[in-house]
Amino acid sequence: MKHAILGPGGVGGLVGACLAHSGESVTLVVREAALAHYPSRLQLESPFENFIVDVSVSSTVPPVDVLWITVKATQLDSALASLCDGTIVGAIVPLLNGINHIAMLRERYGSDRIIPATIAVESERVAPGHIIHRSPFARLNVWSNGRSLLGATVEQLQRIGFTCNFIDDEQTLLWSKLVFLGPVALNTTAADKPIGQIRDDPKLWNKLQSAVSEACAVARQEGATVNADAVISTVKSLPPGSRSSMQKDVEKGNPPELEAIGGPILRGARRHNIPIPVTEELIATIKPRIKG
Repeated sequence: MKHAILGPGGVGGLVGACLAHSGESVTLVVREAALAHYPSRLQLESPFENFIVDVSVSSTVPPVDVLWITVKATQLDSALASLCDGTIVGAIVPLLNGINHIAMLRERYGSDRIIPATIAVESERVAPGHIIHRSPFARLNVWSNGRSLLGATVEQLQRIGFTCNFIDDEQTLLWSKLVFLGPVALNTTAADKPIGQIRDDPKLWNKLQSAVSEACAVARQEGATVNADAVISTVKSLPPGSRSSMQKDVEKGNPPELEAIGGPILRGARRHNIPIPVTEELIATIKPRIKG
């Protein structure tokens, strides 16, 4: 199949490299200003495998079977300018953090074309075309309405090392990531510490567990099936040096995805009158450190 990666950063570069390594046709969609100097290959360093693969590079989305959107939520609107009117795209698979982008994409491009999905991984683009996959895992969950189109692609990613699942319930799919990502991102960013130091500090660890409980309470009221104990078990399994992308963005002075990650929890709590004092405190701690 033909794939395009809109946003070939850490996540997009990882997905694109693995798809190309599996024999799929992959086009990286980059900014016009970067096009002339962007390498037409991807170098991946990963616990799964190290390799270099050839890809195509374009400043606009070409006709493809699958468009993977892997930009940060803060960059989504500007990135979509590369998807020109009339371009034939079979399906759009967004791997953004958060929840609200799904409704926006459906309104703009039609519900039938959007296949919600989530990915849990620590992966970083250290230079154009050079991706370092740092976590020992890459967990891809896809809404089950995409099984017929993406079934073979998912199998290819699994053979490389991804853990993949098709999820029947969309709310569970989306909130299952957010109840993990939100507490981890907010706590590591607020404390400016990797997850290992959070776990080793009783006060910080209690705060993270409380944030998980708050997020799960909201998720359940939103219709998702989530389990706080399972989320905390996953957090315990993270490599001690793990740092969230939000933490890295704040450290570098880049716009963090605070609204995309924290916003749905805040708004859901207000809708259902659920107290979330720890989550609110964490967000209040982060906001003054955001530059710009």
